[in-house]
Amino acid sequence: MKKSQFTESQILAVLKEGAAGVPVAQIMRKHGISQATYYNWKSKYGGASAAELKRLKAARGREREAQAHVCGSGARERRDQGSPHPKALTPSAKREAARIMVEDTGLSVVRACSSVRLSRAAYYRPVEKSTRDVEIVSALNEIVAVELRWGFWKCFERLRQLGRPWNHKRVHRVYCAMRLNQQRRTKKRLPTRERQSMIVVPVINAIWALDFMFDSLYSGRPFRTLNVLDEANRGALGIEIATSIPALRLIRFLEQLIEIHGKPAAIRCDNGPELTSYAFTEWCKTNHINLMFIQSGKPDQNAFIERFNRTYRSEVLNAYLFDSISQVREITDDWLPRYNEIRPHDALGSLPPARYRERLLATENSTLELST
Repeated sequence: MKKSQFTESQILAVLKEGAAGVPVAQIMRKHGISQATYYNWKSKYGGASAAELKRLKAARGREREAQAHVCGSGARERRDQGSPHPKALTPSAKREAARIMVEDTGLSVVRACSSVRLSRAAYYRPVEKSTRDVEIVSALNEIVAVELRWGFWKCFERLRQLGRPWNHKRVHRVYCAMRLNQQRRTKKRLPTRERQSMIVVPVINAIWALDFMFDSLYSGRPFRTLNVLDEANRGALGIEIATSIPALRLIRFLEQLIEIHGKPAAIRCDNGPELTSYAFTEWCKTNHINLMFIQSGKPDQNAFIERFNRTYRSEVLNAYLFDSISQVREITDDWLPRYNEIRPHDALGSLPPARYRERLLATENSTLELST
């Protein structure tokens, strides 16, 4: 990751402009930074003053000096690192430690058990658990070696057929200890969705479309992108790129877009786990945003964002070999303005989305004037 060309004092000055009420889009154009850069600065330095930043630097310097002092101490010097309490030992390990003290050092059993915190009853108790289930283990191994997909009850019924006397609770305990449990493949149950029509509402922020995409870096590390589109003018509002985009990060990204572009009346999306999560659905309900879920396995009901995904993949994701997530973000931030302001769109009469947006806003304003 390349070093930032802005000093920390300059970053604080940029954030003060945002706190004074200057629109984020104007700040981005003025300083030549991306939207992601501005909000990363805001999360890292938001609310900090120059004096607090200076104190933070001094504290970091003292912390580095203390770490260097600890790491440079002598080999025989006692260090107060780690937990003051000893590590917890299992009863078998305590029993073995007590036996070594009794046999090698000549301590009495009472003192040896007291030093390792083990009762004398546990010290003298014979170990039977490891040997009493040998027959069950061998019987289960014989069954699963032939029948690989049998679960517990199939194995237990087979043991009954062979005349084994063990009850199901004992066999199940051994079965779980051997980790023979089969993972259940349950089908995800989704509520019935109504078919969503693809009628375009020629109003800005009437319907936003959301979708996720997957790709990988040159090293093989996967990453995800969250694409957000305004269906009225097919304009790309933003693309969030990260290795993981859970529901809370999705909400945070949408709040950033709403701060710049305004709130949508509805959001069209599929039935992914992030989009059907309780956090996201409750956030939409709180902000009075209608969720338009498409039917499962019907991506054509979200065709506008699917068409944008194809363009983004062909012109960005498939056109470059990425070494890092920051490089993906940098190339995407450079490509988005060209898509919105330069690239002709066939469905918009060969106009770029930004030009078509201006036409829609002019139509809306003229309609409002006539109605008033």
